[in-house]
Amino acid sequence: MKQWLMLVLLGCLALPVTSNAADYVIGEGDVLDVFVWGVKELNVTVKVRPDGKITIPGLGDVKASGYTPPGLQKAVGESLKQLVKNPNVTVTVREITNSKVYIFGGGVKSAAYDLNRSTTLLQLLCNIGDVKTADLKKAYVLRNGKKIRSDFHRLFIGGDTSQDMAMQSNDAIYIPLLSEKSIYVLGAVNNPKYIEYRDGMTVMEAVLEAGGFSKFAKQNETTVLRRENGKEVTLAVKAKNLVNDGDLSQNLRLQPNDYVIVKEGMF
Repeated sequence: MKQWLMLVLLGCLALPVTSNAADYVIGEGDVLDVFVWGVKELNVTVKVRPDGKITIPGLGDVKASGYTPPGLQKAVGESLKQLVKNPNVTVTVREITNSKVYIFGGGVKSAAYDLNRSTTLLQLLCNIGDVKTADLKKAYVLRNGKKIRSDFHRLFIGGDTSQDMAMQSNDAIYIPLLSEKSIYVLGAVNNPKYIEYRDGMTVMEAVLEAGGFSKFAKQNETTVLRRENGKEVTLAVKAKNLVNDGDLSQNLRLQPNDYVIVKEGMF
């Protein structure tokens, strides 16, 4: 798991979020230069209206939002064949103003990202920074008011790239706060404390982060308390068997809001 996560993070560093004009998706509010070679009367600088259209002399209203520049060039060129013999059309984006993805929720810092090129959900997750306090399992993508993808944990932590998806202008990504994110380590440890929960954390990792066992610890009388289905469950951990004999079956995986309690005794 940790090796996979490291590979994902390294891969994220190599994923650009900057522009490639060929695959940029035009959005409402963008300013375009439309140039028809040899026909200066058709050359215009236009702003994409809220309805996603632009106005071109001789053609009237033409849909622009949702096209890439090469795609719009082809569409305009086809339409101009009724006016111009073999039209040669160039479309360039002069100003990018409204092709964005919005990220919100208590788990991460809210932000608006310019969608300057074809960008996937994984690329955006790699660029939003720290997600330790985010509940990725309850996160989702909204498009036109509907949830179209949920549970980012499978993609970002589990490495299931089949869950990746291309983002579109005006998509919204909701990432809530992880409400139960602590492990509490109490009793005969050198530094009793609460620890921020991490996926895959084990009993021994929690004990070590709490300074390790104290000299009066009864290591084989370590317990994990957790709530399951509204009931309190006690799990016994023979930590001494784990430390001295390498019994890995004792190194339980923890869940958010678990209590690790090490009993103290003189002997």
